[in-house]
Amino acid sequence: MEKLARKQVQELTPYLSARRIGGSGDIWLNANESPFNNEYKTDFARLNRYSECQPKQLIEAYANYAGVKPEQTLTSRGADEGIELLIRAFCEPGQDSILYCPPTYGMYAISAETIGVERKTVPLTADWQLNLPEIEANLESVKLVFVCSPNNPTGNLVNRDDIVSLLEMTKDKAIVVMDEAYIDFCPEASTVDLLAQYPNLAILRTLSKAFALAGLRCGFTLANEELINVLLKVIAPYPVPIPVAEIATQALSEQGLARAKFQVLDLNANRAYLQAGLSTLPGVTVFEGWGNYLLVKFQNGDELFKAAWDTGIILRNSPIEDCVRISVGNRDECEKTLSFIRNQLEQSAA
Repeated sequence: MEKLARKQVQELTPYLSARRIGGSGDIWLNANESPFNNEYKTDFARLNRYSECQPKQLIEAYANYAGVKPEQTLTSRGADEGIELLIRAFCEPGQDSILYCPPTYGMYAISAETIGVERKTVPLTADWQLNLPEIEANLESVKLVFVCSPNNPTGNLVNRDDIVSLLEMTKDKAIVVMDEAYIDFCPEASTVDLLAQYPNLAILRTLSKAFALAGLRCGFTLANEELINVLLKVIAPYPVPIPVAEIATQALSEQGLARAKFQVLDLNANRAYLQAGLSTLPGVTVFEGWGNYLLVKFQNGDELFKAAWDTGIILRNSPIEDCVRISVGNRDECEKTLSFIRNQLEQSAA
């Protein structure tokens, strides 16, 4: 049957998500999930009926939270579907391209490859910022430029002045897609205020991280109304199941927002704790992170990753040499992980 698949699909290597990689243990710090298991109530009514394409209450709730108008807001099955919608809506297969800047999130490339759209890459600079001259030199045929900030897996913020320069550079040529999956941990760094000035800006958001709803699969795209209307042409007719819309709306209620804010403060404190503790260890470099994870460089990252895996502490290996990405869990998980790493390094040095 594989021979019947499109050539691009035959050659495609699927994205190795944390769940596909697997693992077995008690401490899961590999998928940038929240440690909080919040409870929600739904009566599962009306399941015999299709959901609205864009549930009004949910759209209004998220628009209010994000500081935009409802007509500037689209909800989808996670931000991943938002990536795919943008590529399907704006890129002609075999003709147009996307551009992204590795090391960064892998689904930009896979979504484009699946659809048959060319991928162009301009690596980040040594300090993981945009290489604007190289981007400008590679914009021919590019319809979408993906920028992740805070960037996954590095954790750093992209310089705002560079984002503005990129938006100016791509005016009437391409759409700049800001992936703000982790922006709730540093909301002051959002580019949402730039929507009023730049019609070529689209912003991806999710409830998976700060709202502790990774299993719900609910994301959003923020953009000007004209761009949103284009996406509505290609989105599935019923993208958000009724229970998903109900739970997401509860998460965006006044009570839900207060809880999310408290939990973000807790996770940011745990991130600082983990960063401070790891920074004291010999041969360890902890990069400043603004999401709910840290990128950490060891003298032998693969060895540390495997030792933790075998112990039941599931971290995420990184494409960056000797680097391991560690999600921020609750304080107990952070303490146990820090203690394990400290003991492991002491044993290796002995």
